[in-house]
Amino acid sequence: MSVRVRFAPSPTGDLHVGGARTALFNWLFARKTGGTFILRVEDTDGARNTAEASAGIIKGLRWLGLDWDEGPEIGGPCGPYFQSQRKDIYDAYLKRLEDAGRVYTEENGAVRFKFSRTAITVHDLVCGDVTFAPTEEPDMTVRRPDGSYIFHFVNVVDDIEMRMTHVFRGEDHLSNTWKHIDLFHAFGATPPIYAHIPLILNPDGTKMSKRDEGSAIEHSYMNAGYLPDAVFNYLCLLGWTPKTEAEKLSRAELTALFDAEAIHSSNAKFDLKKSLWFNAQYLRELNADDLLRHARPFLAARGLSWADDAVAAAAVHSVREKISLLAELPEWVHYFFREDFPFEADVLAKLKARPENAGLLKAAGESLAQAAEWSEQSVHDAVEAAARTLNVKPGAMMPLLRFALSGQSRGPGVTTIAHLIGREKTLTRIERALGQF
Repeated sequence: MSVRVRFAPSPTGDLHVGGARTALFNWLFARKTGGTFILRVEDTDGARNTAEASAGIIKGLRWLGLDWDEGPEIGGPCGPYFQSQRKDIYDAYLKRLEDAGRVYTEENGAVRFKFSRTAITVHDLVCGDVTFAPTEEPDMTVRRPDGSYIFHFVNVVDDIEMRMTHVFRGEDHLSNTWKHIDLFHAFGATPPIYAHIPLILNPDGTKMSKRDEGSAIEHSYMNAGYLPDAVFNYLCLLGWTPKTEAEKLSRAELTALFDAEAIHSSNAKFDLKKSLWFNAQYLRELNADDLLRHARPFLAARGLSWADDAVAAAAVHSVREKISLLAELPEWVHYFFREDFPFEADVLAKLKARPENAGLLKAAGESLAQAAEWSEQSVHDAVEAAARTLNVKPGAMMPLLRFALSGQSRGPGVTTIAHLIGREKTLTRIERALGQF
C-alpha cells in the first residue's frame, strides 16, 4: 500500500509552530515516498472551533508551501475532510461497536467503549516500542450525552476511512495512543505506523504555548516578514538533523534527505536568533525584483509608494545585507520614497557640534551640481573633488551627505542613494539639510 499521511488540526486558533512542524514532517514523508498528504480538519468541538481559525490554518499552510493532495478546497475520494460533516460515518462505526458488544450506554446518555484491558504496545518510529500495561482507567466515553463524538473515536474512524498508513504527530499524543490502538483492534483494523515527534520548547525549557514568542505562524512569521522557505528550512531542523554538513537547504534537498527514523526522540528548543539567521540568509539571496515583490506589502503598510519599479527594487536590494526581516525594510529605505523624511535628532546634534560641517556639506552640494553626468562614479568623483578643494578627506563629507539624503546615519553607500534618487532630489535634500545647521 502506498504511503498515506495526514495533518489533522483542530481549528481553535492560529496555526501554531508545533502544528506547522507536524504538517511539514508529514508533507516531507509523503513527498519523499511518493505518497499522499491529506489535510483533515478536526472541528467537532463546536464550542471552540471557528471558521476563522480553519481559514487561518489553511492560509498558514499555503504560505509555507505545504500543498495537500486531498482535503479542503481540493476534495478527494475520502471526504468530507471536515469532521463536522462526517457524523453519519461516525454513527455507522458506533453501530459496529454496538453490534460487537464493545460499547454501552450510561443513564445520562453517554456511550462508553469497553477497553480490552490487555497490554498494548505502540510500535513507534521515533520512540521505539512503548508498552502500556493493562489499564485500570474507567472505560472511555466515545459519544457524549448530546450526541457529539470525542476526539479519540473520530480520529481512529477517520484514520481507518482515509486509509492512513503512517501518523506523524506530537509526542504529547503518545500517552493516549494505546486507546486508539484498542479501538483499531475493536474495528478489526490494522493501526497505522506511528511516529511521535518531539515537542518544541521555549529557550528556558518550558513547553511552547500559543502565547509565546515565535509560536504563531501568521503573527510571528508571516506578519513579521519572514520568507516561507526560511521558515520551512528552520522548522525542519527542530527535531531532525539531516545527514549533511549544510544547514541552509532547499525544499528539494530536505525532501531527498528526510528520514523519519532520524527524527530526534528528545525535545527541540526553539531559537529565535537562529530563525532570524536563516531568514537573513534567504533574504540576501533574493534578486532585486524578487525582494521588492516580497517587500511590497510591508512598504505599502507604511504608506510608501513609487512610480519606477526598477529604482524601488534597487533601493530595497541595496540594504539586503542590513536586515533580517522584511518588516525592518521600511526603516532602512523610507527616504527613497518620500521627501518629508525626518532628521534623526541625535545624528543632527552630533553633526552640528562641529561648526565646519555646514561648509563641508555646502561645498559637496556645489560640486555635485556641476557633475557632467549622474552615476555612482560621478557622485564619488564630485565628492572627492570637493574634498580636495577644502583639503579634507572625502570621509569627512560622507556622514553629512548621508544625513542630508536620508535623515539618518545608516544605510547603503552615499553614492548609491544619490544615484537612485537622482540629481534634482539630491541637491534639494542637501539644501533642506543645510537649513538644519
